[in-house]
Amino acid sequence: MKGSLLTMMRALFSAISGMRNHMSYMDVVGNNIANVNTTAYKASRVTFQDILGQTIRGASSPQNGRGGTNPAQIGLGMNLGAIDNIMGQGSLQSTGKLTDFAVQGDGFFVVSDGQQNYYTRDGAFDIGVDGGLVNPSTGLRVMGWAADSSGNVDTQTPLTALEIPFGTRISAEPSTKMTMAGNLDSGTPTYSAGPPPTGVVNTTVTAYDSLGNSHSVNLEFRKNATADTWDVTGTYVDQSGTTQTITPTQSAQLKFTTTGQIDSTVANNGQIKFDLANLFNGAVTPQTVNVDVTKFTQFASNGNSQVSLQNQDGFPAGALVSFAVGSSGEISGIYSNGSNRVIGQLALANFVNPGGLLRAGQNNWIPTSNSGDAIVGTPNSGGRGTVSTGTLETSNVDLAQQFTNVIIAQRGFQASSRVITASDQLLQDLVNIIH
Repeated sequence: MKGSLLTMMRALFSAISGMRNHMSYMDVVGNNIANVNTTAYKASRVTFQDILGQTIRGASSPQNGRGGTNPAQIGLGMNLGAIDNIMGQGSLQSTGKLTDFAVQGDGFFVVSDGQQNYYTRDGAFDIGVDGGLVNPSTGLRVMGWAADSSGNVDTQTPLTALEIPFGTRISAEPSTKMTMAGNLDSGTPTYSAGPPPTGVVNTTVTAYDSLGNSHSVNLEFRKNATADTWDVTGTYVDQSGTTQTITPTQSAQLKFTTTGQIDSTVANNGQIKFDLANLFNGAVTPQTVNVDVTKFTQFASNGNSQVSLQNQDGFPAGALVSFAVGSSGEISGIYSNGSNRVIGQLALANFVNPGGLLRAGQNNWIPTSNSGDAIVGTPNSGGRGTVSTGTLETSNVDLAQQFTNVIIAQRGFQASSRVITASDQLLQDLVNIIH
């Protein structure tokens, strides 16, 4: 009797453990389903393990011609083994919003409340009233590194809250370098002042002085009577409205080889240098401008010479009006004068064991002793993923799998409850035998 009663009690307790832990299973699945549309949510997975069984008979080894016997154990139920975080990549959804970021690959954005850093894959950020880049639902500030006035970023310094200071102005920068390319037609006749002038190729470039004032400079390339030689001159309008002729202080002539290339054997050939004097009051004068035309060629082109400005430095003063974030997390400010300048660098963190992170609510994570400390660096380095702008990462919950898990949890609970019902009936029969 006593052995039968204890046997029934084992079945009851095993079934109770099954019901209790399948309820926990259902809790986890229900939370996954509830967060199917949560930005960058990472699904949880439940695993079970059995409880140490009660040994009824031990094992024996073969002896005296008889084979060995296996141990006999009765299990005492099951335990909740682990609730794992599935850190796989969620799908990316385009939002078109400039301040929405998503990580493609491993890594977490670093956000802070000023006291503690948190880590998140939720990149639904915005610009705060103070110009800071923040998560508008939590107020946590996005961390990274600020650039200095020259656009340089030192990633070895401590993290700081990133700012997008719209309206911030940058000073004018004078033009000192220009690069031009093109072809001067070899069939152009020798220069003649005319009228009308012949044998000349004109192009206009804009140079900025130290105050940001623009000056239109008309450069002229005149075919010299000497073969494969062109004279360089130009004009500009000074502060009094007078047209001034400029004579290059270096490379007033361009010399080409018989194969149509700039003759590199001639000193300073292709490096034009000229000065602008009599600029507007207050501007640094004279202003020296270097023009690189080493990419010029001299081929026949049926009288159609073409020259163009490829790039130059210098710009007027401007204000920050927009920004862009590259895949490596560099934040470039876009100014009203058309110039771009790096104003910050977004930071990403990764972990040796990201599955060991602890959920802190609001789509945030914090490190634990089993996740390891955050390894902070720039995107697209050290195993960290790239940053995509105008997109958000969606939940990685597989809804079909979760509904299947609902059925599994429900059937597991029902089966355990049936064991309790059957055990109760057996106990009732046992009581009836006693009476």
